[in-house]
Amino acid sequence: MSTLTTNYLDIIERLPAGAKLELQNIDWDEYEHLLTQMESFHPGHRLSYDRGRLIIVGPSPEHEHYKEFIIRFVQTLSDEMDITVESWGGTTFMRKALKKGVEPDTCFFVQNAASVIGRRNFPRREYPPPDVVVEIDMSHDSLDKFHIYATLGVPEIWRYDGENTRFYKLTGESYEVIQNSRAFPTLRAKVITQYLELSKTDGHTAALKAFRQMLRSRASS
Repeated sequence: MSTLTTNYLDIIERLPAGAKLELQNIDWDEYEHLLTQMESFHPGHRLSYDRGRLIIVGPSPEHEHYKEFIIRFVQTLSDEMDITVESWGGTTFMRKALKKGVEPDTCFFVQNAASVIGRRNFPRREYPPPDVVVEIDMSHDSLDKFHIYATLGVPEIWRYDGENTRFYKLTGESYEVIQNSRAFPTLRAKVITQYLELSKTDGHTAALKAFRQMLRSRASS
């Protein structure tokens, strides 16, 4: 392990929950090496890299709580609507030629699920972009990642800021807000917000049960 990486790991270890560390002039090899070390020493931190600029964000209990709810929410939606969904969590998506790399809070392959089912080995972590990435963002840090996602060709972003959910679709080289998901056309952003808010008072299980009941009621009407 290089001295530089060791110094960064020491700093990261002292980061408060949910805090952000921004580093400049980090070369690609150091970024890749730090990624490898982070998997062993600091899992749960998310890294984004853009031509030498490296941002590291630490996890927090609130952040993890919302993320896990959205994962279970999508699993429920997938089951009830009989849609094949592959969840890839916080996988690192990177392109050395572009000098860009990013880790979502979680992500899903939906329309392109078949392209990853049964596959785990892609060269240099250069996986195909997921159909949806999710960012839990109470401090607006994820907005710094949007242009990276755009360059990598991610078609849709879901962003929850602690109060509201917004869906974004890729249009050209930037994102615009949409009301309905492209990956799940019947799903509106306000529905995720509704059941996330319910989970804060009633818990995940009760909120997801209510969501499942709503889907079944709508399907039978």
